[in-house]
Amino acid sequence: MAEADIDDLIEIIEKEGNVEEIPEVIPMMPVRDVVVFTDMLLPLFVGREKSIKAIEECVEFDRYVFLSVQKDSEMEKPGPSDIYDIGTIARVQKMIKMPDGRIKALVQGISKAKLIEVVQKRSFFKVRVEAIFDVEPDSLDIEIEALMRNVKENSEKLLALKGEFSGDVGDLLSHIDSPGKLADLVASNLNLKVEDAQAILETTDTVARLTRVNDLLARELDLSTVQAKIQTHVKDEISKNQRDYYLREQVKAIHRELGESDDKIAEIVELKQKIKKCKLPEACEKEALKQLTRLEQMHFDSSEASLVRTYLDCIVELPWSKTTKDVLDIKKAQDVLEQNHYGLDKAKERILEYLSVRKLNPKKKGQIICFVGPPGVGKTSLGRAIAKAMKRKFHRVSLGGIRDEAEIRGHRRTYIGAMPGRILQGLRQCGTKNPVFMLDEIDKLGNDFRGDPSSALLEALDPEQNVEFSDHYLNMPFDLSDVLFVLTANMADTIPSALLDRMELIHLTGYTRQEKVVIAKKHLLPRKLKDNGLIRRAIHFSPNAIESIVSEYTLEAGLRGLERKLDSVCRKIARQIAEGQKGRFAVTCQNLTKYLGPPQYINEMDQEDSQVGLATGLAWTEVGGEHLYIETSLFPGKGELLLTGQIGEVMQESARAALTYTKANQDALGIDKEAFDSNDIHIHVPAGAIPKDGPSAGIAIATALVSAFTGKKVNNKVGMTGEISLRGRVLPIGGLKEKALGALRAGIKTVIIPEKNKKDLHDIPKSVKSKLTFICVKDVKEVLDIALEAE
Repeated sequence: MAEADIDDLIEIIEKEGNVEEIPEVIPMMPVRDVVVFTDMLLPLFVGREKSIKAIEECVEFDRYVFLSVQKDSEMEKPGPSDIYDIGTIARVQKMIKMPDGRIKALVQGISKAKLIEVVQKRSFFKVRVEAIFDVEPDSLDIEIEALMRNVKENSEKLLALKGEFSGDVGDLLSHIDSPGKLADLVASNLNLKVEDAQAILETTDTVARLTRVNDLLARELDLSTVQAKIQTHVKDEISKNQRDYYLREQVKAIHRELGESDDKIAEIVELKQKIKKCKLPEACEKEALKQLTRLEQMHFDSSEASLVRTYLDCIVELPWSKTTKDVLDIKKAQDVLEQNHYGLDKAKERILEYLSVRKLNPKKKGQIICFVGPPGVGKTSLGRAIAKAMKRKFHRVSLGGIRDEAEIRGHRRTYIGAMPGRILQGLRQCGTKNPVFMLDEIDKLGNDFRGDPSSALLEALDPEQNVEFSDHYLNMPFDLSDVLFVLTANMADTIPSALLDRMELIHLTGYTRQEKVVIAKKHLLPRKLKDNGLIRRAIHFSPNAIESIVSEYTLEAGLRGLERKLDSVCRKIARQIAEGQKGRFAVTCQNLTKYLGPPQYINEMDQEDSQVGLATGLAWTEVGGEHLYIETSLFPGKGELLLTGQIGEVMQESARAALTYTKANQDALGIDKEAFDSNDIHIHVPAGAIPKDGPSAGIAIATALVSAFTGKKVNNKVGMTGEISLRGRVLPIGGLKEKALGALRAGIKTVIIPEKNKKDLHDIPKSVKSKLTFICVKDVKEVLDIALEAE
């Protein structure tokens, strides 16, 4: 505030009782962003055409003009309704015309007034006004004097903080003994919003007006105090020689105090909003906010801050409350399964049952489904079909070879490079808490000094425990109860027992030859043609060609080998087309060797005649059922038993049991007593480099032994499976469906099975039953009667 202005104000304030005659009708000028108070001296820059005209014409009205604030400061041409009714009658003390056409006018507030009527709108506004007088108190009691003293002291403090206080200002404040004049003086020097200033102007009760000004003054004093504190803090920390750095730190400090955002604060605010948006459980949200507070207190570029930031990013990216809505249309789901898979009726039926129960009772905790079967039978694609049918996200994790528990539960954050386990990582990628989560190769989990992953999976898979799954990295419970876990395995025997107890096994035994042909036509061949850039109408596969590929070039339970052979044919045709050959390419049985070479699998049963000491057993393997030859030879010796062919302990026990049975029943079987003492016995299972074991070769070994000792041939069209007891009983076995499919592929016509496995015939497809004769037996004698040919 300049000294001349202060002198003028003192002179104005000392004028008491000097009431000038003000005309009733005077020019009006709307002003922006400033409220003119009584006794206030203010320079105004006037640029709008109407306003310039009003200032120029005010000379005819003894230099009086009515100043009122616009309600919208952006409006260029305000009307009478766009300004406040209460304004100030001012007098133009000086007026200077600027080179750019604007006018600089020094105006002095004379009296508050109310707009009564707009007399003229053209050229400039001319209005009729009525002066408004303040309501002064009858006397200055102690409360009013205390209020006035407080306002004066706070004004001096504020000016001192800003470095603008002087003795003249103190004299000015000491000369004021009216609450209204003091309120107007202080308000005119505060940086107030237009709405606050207008409210003060419209308040006629001088004590109430001063009280309001006192509140606003106290707020401004607090802000200035904080600002001074910030400046002092920055000056103490930063060298005077680092001016640029000082300015940046000052801005940051101001931002921190005012709640505004620099880079770090923006990140903190963003993380806090994300944490609130995630809708975490109460305890989890408390922990996340605690970590956020730690991050706020750390240096922005420190290594620990980076770890905490990564941890918080993991928390906010997990789908704590995000789910996809299940579509449980059973008929539509059945159509999806039929379109993507041929056969596998039992698996499809179980999936549709699950979806039906889910539709009737969405809150029911689902069982863990585990598809068990050979490679290539469609276990993983069934999981994808479930997700597609339910309109859920799908995520697959392969567990093969995992030995570290941290792969499932995550690493603790104390370790360098710590990260969540694969389950939470999968949910993070899916973005929902209810995906179809496939855990592939559960039977190939390992375990060593780093922990047992199968035990770690218990908490994730068990419906009674996974409501609060604990990941070491996250270190807070996460609800997995909405996740649909689907597991796959090649064989159930190696699945950890604790996990096996919590699963429902659905066995996918493999495909018959007819099913493979249909699948090749409907699914595999169209896909391979597309993959190799071939047009369907330019290539023709004859039905016999596909059947030949299935029977002569593949020998498996699944479809991967068949898919590779079809791909090989398509690649060779693609090369011919790329080299310029034209026409329609036909693949038939006659030219199949041109594409795939000679047949790789010729039915071995057609090559063999019935022989002595050669029996055909049926075995279950993780790639499906297979036939297994048991060879027995006698040679001079002392009755010793020799076992070869990589036979496991179980099969060795079966061989000893079969030999004991044969010795014990030698009279009934027609075997010479001295044959056991004068001959050594060699039992061999071909393909010796391949390990073989299992409790189902007993009757095949016994048949081969009896054949060798009696000289009777074993019918090569008969396959058998079953374990033997010392008394000759035939014990039940498992995997009958797989073994039946293996027998069919091998060309066997008759299959001998234990009586107790008769119930399992229900699961064997009708197409298989129609081509095989199943004979149920209780005793080895029945097996020998069927398998051994009459001399």
